[in-house]
Amino acid sequence: MFRRRSARVRLGRRVRCLLLAAAAGLVGLLGLARTLVPDPRGFGTHTQLGHRPCAFLTMTGRLCPTCGMTTSFAWIMRGKVVRSWQANPAGCLLSLLSFPLIAWLIASAAANEPIGFQSLADPLMSLVLAAVAVSLIVWLVRLIVWPDALVIPGQNAGIAARTIGR
Repeated sequence: MFRRRSARVRLGRRVRCLLLAAAAGLVGLLGLARTLVPDPRGFGTHTQLGHRPCAFLTMTGRLCPTCGMTTSFAWIMRGKVVRSWQANPAGCLLSLLSFPLIAWLIASAAANEPIGFQSLADPLMSLVLAAVAVSLIVWLVRLIVWPDALVIPGQNAGIAARTIGR
């Protein structure tokens, strides 16, 4: 009648340190996003970090699944959720989920067990799969719903650019 609740997995010192390192990495990522000036086009903010413009965008004139992700994070760190969503809906969701994830990582490391779960595998694998799925869905919507070229293929990503959702 009553099922015995299985014991949660106790986390070792190494895993706890990895959880804290992941939380620190997310805090650093969000802090870095705050220092960036969001590109008004909705993509291209990553070039402030020394990265090249998106090769997929430059060659095809279409946004790749991660186009606008850095811009989305930069807008979230300024409290501009709508602008973040316009830049990249997946980036908006991921950046918003970063805040409770940081808290969960720290709480789980402090409690020496994955809070709310039997093991770390389930929530972490679910999070990774959800992030990939949302990014791909957003990309497919961009390709199907807004199939027109956003830039002239082979040209600088700034030429003839327009942002979806404006």
